[in-house]
Amino acid sequence: MTQPGEAFQPTPSAEDSFLDLLVETLEGLDEPTRAQFLRQFFRTIAQIDLTEAQSSEYWAKILQWRRELTAGVGRRVSLRTAMVDVLSSTSSLRVPILVEYDDFKKLQINAATDPLTGLYNRRLFDEYLEKELNRAKRYGQQLAIAILDLHKLKEVNDRLGHLQGDHVLQIAATTLRTTLRASDFAFRIGGDEFALLLPETDAEQAITLCRRVRAEYENQLRPLKMEISVTLDFGVAVHPQDGDQKATLLSVADERLYALKHANRIPPRTAPLEPPPPREPSVAPQPREAAAAPPPRVAPPQPPRPSVVPPPQPEGRKWERVSLAGTKAHAVLAELGQRTARVIDLSYGGVALQFEGANDFPAQFNAVLHVPILPPVRVVLRKVYSSHTESGQLRIGCSFVS
Repeated sequence: MTQPGEAFQPTPSAEDSFLDLLVETLEGLDEPTRAQFLRQFFRTIAQIDLTEAQSSEYWAKILQWRRELTAGVGRRVSLRTAMVDVLSSTSSLRVPILVEYDDFKKLQINAATDPLTGLYNRRLFDEYLEKELNRAKRYGQQLAIAILDLHKLKEVNDRLGHLQGDHVLQIAATTLRTTLRASDFAFRIGGDEFALLLPETDAEQAITLCRRVRAEYENQLRPLKMEISVTLDFGVAVHPQDGDQKATLLSVADERLYALKHANRIPPRTAPLEPPPPREPSVAPQPREAAAAPPPRVAPPQPPRPSVVPPPQPEGRKWERVSLAGTKAHAVLAELGQRTARVIDLSYGGVALQFEGANDFPAQFNAVLHVPILPPVRVVLRKVYSSHTESGQLRIGCSFVS
């Protein structure tokens, strides 16, 4: 009951309560997401088409005018009143309708999610990554980032149609939702790319999760009986081991995704990358009459051979190399006394190894490759070439043997 001298405060209507909820919700959004939502909001309630910048400007004017009206009349003025005043004064208000709460939720969802898969979109990924990274730094926790790529999506679209391509994307999204923990986040950040944010997760846990996602996804695709082997490749980066900045972590995850895509596509049988054989010098036929023979040609003097001979290059590289310089990639050679070599680069067809002053290498040998993101891989290697670097180390190019 109102006491004497107190201003009468009417009970807010359902519409006013909804708009108050709208104000509180928008305060928690970042500026780009809020602007995108407001543009759709004004289009719905007043049928006016504004830019995102104009929408933010109108919203700020409405909130300011509401504060001024409240101070002037001595009681709380509804947002609806301020909104009608501002839009009417600018000749923008044509059809004043209030959006229902369900419509508001749809607008909010559309601004933050990918319409095809229902996962969070790239804009929300950037926002959540910043928040989770700051949280991990503050509390000294690990944060894993996984970038996943839908292998052969373009081939599905080209051969089976975009409807089938959309279907395999939706199955990937469903697999992510059903496989992840409640504390994890999944996003679609590109046409065939997904991203995961995994708080309090180390590299081994993240890789195990990604393998489980990939295996479950392949199981879900089997009923489609497609001839195309669609799968999910992935690359993982972990804070703080791989960096403490957003750009650094994304770059590391992308590099490891790229390396995994190539390592997983090594064919079962490849021809050794032998350099082309040297051509034999052609011998000119001797003329029948010695008197008619031309004078012998004198070969020009040859320059001295360099002390460091670069490795012979094959005629065109069949597979693109992935550089692993700067990583901990290495190979263990059990047959050669557990000797360890650095893995310089990797391709579909082979690897390049670097040793400290070693020359006694057989033409073919076994090795166990330890490459970031991949489990140890046992391979048989055939030596294609060897050369010494300027620092005296031995570089050996090897092809895979089935």
